[in-house]
Amino acid sequence: MGSKERIQRQKEDTRKGILDAALQIVKQEGWAALSMRKIADVIEYTAPIIYEYFPNKEGILLELTRQGYINLGLKVKEARDSKTDPEEQLESMWLAYWDFAFAESEFYQLMYGVQVNCCEMYKKMPEAEYTTDLFYDAIEVLLVKQPVSEDVSCLKYYTFWSLIHGLISLNLVQKGANDQINQEILRSAIKAIIKTIND
Repeated sequence: MGSKERIQRQKEDTRKGILDAALQIVKQEGWAALSMRKIADVIEYTAPIIYEYFPNKEGILLELTRQGYINLGLKVKEARDSKTDPEEQLESMWLAYWDFAFAESEFYQLMYGVQVNCCEMYKKMPEAEYTTDLFYDAIEVLLVKQPVSEDVSCLKYYTFWSLIHGLISLNLVQKGANDQINQEILRSAIKAIIKTIND
């Protein structure tokens, strides 16, 4: 490996180390505790080194938000591809969304502003649009009794999202019902909304 490649790899490793350290701090102490100084302490560099990679804390949050959307998109696509029936695909996708929210709760909180200010820039991220588009496409496959339109797809998507995000938020902020009851509520809600798609 040449010196250019070695330097590039070291830069990539340092950048990844900064992001990993930020996530480590958040998992231990929460989003409010994250600071450039704490990140520097974890990676054992001085704070100015971090500024060579990210302009500020918001830059780190933006990159973590982007990574969260990439991971969520992969999980939702994988869930869709695991089924062939369109209704089962849509249900599986929302269940994967739910599972991601709890398996990767720090990412989810950042991505959707649950007890933390989310990055407003996420709206411009193609990674954020990707997952939404997966859901829109799955909903549109089920729209057989009415013309497919952006308005109808949007209404159905936000009906799903508001209910599921609401349940997730309740459980992240304050422990809601037990897991079994949550699963029953979630599955019943998904099936009920699917039934309304062509009403």
